Amino acid sequence: MAAAIRTVGDSMNHDSGNTTGQAPVPAGSRWTLRKALYLLLILLIAYLLVAYLLLPWGWSRHESRNTSISAIPRVTRTASGIPGDPLNLALIGSKEQVITIMLAARWYPADPITLESSLRIAADTVLHRPFDEAPVSSLYLWGHKENLAFELPVGDDPKERHHVRFWRRETPLPEGRLLWAGSVTFDRSVGFSHTTGQITHHIGPDIDAERDALIKDLQRTGDLEAVSWIDGFQTRLEGHNGGGDPYHTDGRLAVGIITPTLEPPAKTDH
Repeated sequence: MAAAIRTVGDSMNHDSGNTTGQAPVPAGSRWTLRKALYLLLILLIAYLLVAYLLLPWGWSRHESRNTSISAIPRVTRTASGIPGDPLNLALIGSKEQVITIMLAARWYPADPITLESSLRIAADTVLHRPFDEAPVSSLYLWGHKENLAFELPVGDDPKERHHVRFWRRETPLPEGRLLWAGSVTFDRSVGFSHTTGQITHHIGPDIDAERDALIKDLQRTGDLEAVSWIDGFQTRLEGHNGGGDPYHTDGRLAVGIITPTLEPPAKTDH
């Protein structure tokens, strides 16, 4: 009987030391729970930063850039005010960077139009002699002629060539870099303008193929940071240029962003 009473007493004493009826939480489990709470807090802070600061800032910058680009004219003008070649690409970077990447892509800078260069291009076309830096006729955007022009010769004379003109937008983009609106086409032959009767190059109709080919040339240099596309930039998908040549397009504008750190190659002393 006494033994039974002691057993009941021991049981009561054990129950009185743990009134909740639950085993104590091990120290290791408390540390795991604390780490999980810290991780959740870090994830919450990261989410707030990304969703409410970084992404809105990125989209605002993207939209500001696209708004600036979308505001540029769609078509160039001849010196007589006739609609010229349509714009189909743009580059973002400094003048030196545009020149550097175009040279790296193995495009030649076009010579200025002078009496000497005009006589030479005429003679080289007739005599089938190469003229890699043959001048291009001037087209106008924002009230001034092209700032830069490059070409990629085809064949043994200047009759056929790929060529591009660039016009600098005076106001920099929101991030401070310069915008160069461009028009790249293919000169397929030399003849008389259908609008003025002047001697001129006639362009091929597929200006999208020229745009895409130049972008690929620039990408191969490794100096193009990114390429973005603005759909519906050209709302008129068919038209005629200043020489009366027909062209067609899908309406997209390719925007090549030159690597900001690109520098001209160092000059070497000979």
